[in-house]
Amino acid sequence: MAGELLSDLGTEIIIPICAIIGIAFSLVQWVLVSKIKVTPEKSPADNKNGFTESLIEEEEGINDHNVVEKCAEIQNAISEGATSFLFTMYQYVGVFMVAFAILIFLFLGSVEGFSTKSQTCTYDTTKTCKPALATAVFSTISFLLGAVTSVVSGFLGMKIATYANARTTLEARKGVGKAFIVAFRSGAVMGFLLAANGLLVLYITILLFKLYYGDDWEGLFEAITGYGLGGSSMALFGRVGGGIYTKAADVGADLVGKVERNIPEDDPRNPAVIADNVGDNVGDIAGMGSDLFGSYAESSCAALVVASISSFGITHDLTAMCYPLLVSSVGIIVCLITTLFATDFFEVKTVKEIEPALKNQLIISTVLMTIGVGIVSWIALPSSFTIFNFGAQKEVKNWQLFLCVCVGLWAGLIIGFVTEYYTSNAYSPVQDVADSCRTGAATNVIFGLALGYKSVIIPIFAIAIGIFVSFSFAAMYGIAVAALGMLSTIATGLAIDAYGPISDNAGGIAEMAGMSHRIRERTDALDAAGNTTAAIGKGFAIGSAALVSLALFGAFVSRAGISVVDVLTPKVFIGLLVGAMLPYWFSAMTMKSVGKAALKMVEEVRRQFNTIPGLMEGTAKPDYATCVKISTDASIKEMIPPGALVMLTPLIVGIFFGVETLSGVLAGALVSGVQIAISASNTGGAWDNAKKYIEAGVSDHAKSLGPKGSDPHKAAVIGDTIGDPLKDTSGPSLNILIKLMAVESLVFAPFFATHGGLLFKLF
Repeated sequence: MAGELLSDLGTEIIIPICAIIGIAFSLVQWVLVSKIKVTPEKSPADNKNGFTESLIEEEEGINDHNVVEKCAEIQNAISEGATSFLFTMYQYVGVFMVAFAILIFLFLGSVEGFSTKSQTCTYDTTKTCKPALATAVFSTISFLLGAVTSVVSGFLGMKIATYANARTTLEARKGVGKAFIVAFRSGAVMGFLLAANGLLVLYITILLFKLYYGDDWEGLFEAITGYGLGGSSMALFGRVGGGIYTKAADVGADLVGKVERNIPEDDPRNPAVIADNVGDNVGDIAGMGSDLFGSYAESSCAALVVASISSFGITHDLTAMCYPLLVSSVGIIVCLITTLFATDFFEVKTVKEIEPALKNQLIISTVLMTIGVGIVSWIALPSSFTIFNFGAQKEVKNWQLFLCVCVGLWAGLIIGFVTEYYTSNAYSPVQDVADSCRTGAATNVIFGLALGYKSVIIPIFAIAIGIFVSFSFAAMYGIAVAALGMLSTIATGLAIDAYGPISDNAGGIAEMAGMSHRIRERTDALDAAGNTTAAIGKGFAIGSAALVSLALFGAFVSRAGISVVDVLTPKVFIGLLVGAMLPYWFSAMTMKSVGKAALKMVEEVRRQFNTIPGLMEGTAKPDYATCVKISTDASIKEMIPPGALVMLTPLIVGIFFGVETLSGVLAGALVSGVQIAISASNTGGAWDNAKKYIEAGVSDHAKSLGPKGSDPHKAAVIGDTIGDPLKDTSGPSLNILIKLMAVESLVFAPFFATHGGLLFKLF
């Protein structure tokens, strides 16, 4: 076993430096965005608003100062709405966090009866490890750290998005390219902050825990798994709460505004319009940020747990042990170079260049990352080593581990492109859905559902091949690093993903501020590309969730001491059935929640249109605050049952039915959850873009279906409204369900293995 080229000291320097570079880069991008002023500048008439370039608004004789002031006012309303919602949500989630932390401590501490004596190690019985009480204390600390990091990631993302939306609108007056750069830079701020923070906090936590654990790496990395649990449990509430909020407002605004009153989207007369724009930030940005942070934390934890009981951990080889963190570090540098391609090397000048520019981000980052992973695998890994494989040690070469990461990386790209094919209105699937609107909403719904089911085929094959290849090479560790490979370009993925809601908000602000039709066209073009990239982001999140939860499942099975999961035993099979049912139960809860909240919203919007005189004429202002309050109250109340379902299932199954049944539940939830998540996200995305295809009316085919307000357009709006909770609430929350149950089972595995299965012990 030849040693690696990179020294331990080198590793200790590279990881924090890459993280700090990521944070610095995001701050630079933020400074560049902040240079655009949202206050009218007092300047000579010939140099209006501080810009010498001629602005469209001037040509059309609209008072520039009024527009800027209106944009600033709307931006403040959106920012305040989003901040107050997140603060309310975090108060509730904070209570849960403390309660769950106490639960972790009690359950894990009771494994050895709260004894402070050293215990024999789980995997190597010849050695003694730190007491179970230490695992309980440190797991609790890492859970709280993961939860706080997740909350901060989501909150910062939301702050940046609400800071950038009006700036994007104002830049759209100078051209679509300028607006694109502002929206993309703001997305990059969030992407890099999240990737770098996640890496830095995890690395510092490992170093601090090592002061106590010393050479007991098995105990150290078992305690670190709490970090992933904390990240994902916060993400669950962020995703579900934010998803219910945004879709209640969106459905309410669309049904009454577009279908009944025939007013355009984001019309300032619509009472739900501010709530709708707030929703984009709390659901798509804060929720997505926490979600991807959770995936990232869990895939790192899964890889580290398996590595700690392989030759890396046994020989205390720090550099090889930190291989997952080094891959993420290189990912930050790769994404930094990739981002410059969109903002500095090539300039977007026309509407047609927007989508290719975003797609190129994915391709460039994947190609560069392949080279980066090759270098890391060469310098940070010994030429051959052994990996723990269900009780045995399997010999692995460093090039095999390199291939495992690449399989995940490229599978992610394939899933991204398949998602794009099925959800972008540039291709035939969405155009067929749009065409089906000729005969009404029913055919639109049928075509949309069929598209969603069909879009599952290729991603599942990509995930299946990825799993087979990576498991054949490096057992469960291979799957964990494949998941990490898919998430290694997380900074770019998040930048592209956050770009969508920012552009969506920018369009809303342009409409509300009464800007010209040409500017609205530009923001619509940015938004349509953003819709597709959001679908690609969801594809990545779901694909990585499948790999992450399988890796966590493997770690759980090893830790719980199960030698083989036999589907033919009744204990496991009943678990499989129940597990496969859970995503349906969860989706039912979230869909119903959106429906109930939307119902209240529709009633309120109708009430305002009917009772406020002069609202339709535009002479009276609607009461936006009541709609914001309806969304906030509904989402806080409704996020608790689905959250409880996911968090309590592993505990109840593990305690009463034992680890074998729990392994069945995890496998069942993984298998059915991935399918529903992909089809729900893509169906919703396709319906949304079919509606946008008719509205834009670019091709002759689209013109024959339009214009806005025509029967096919109304059918498309209904499809879009049905798809809203699918693509923004149920679909994206399901990938958290899959991961969260697996990581929770892993954290509580010592307790379940010792005290679990009460019902089967009675009989």
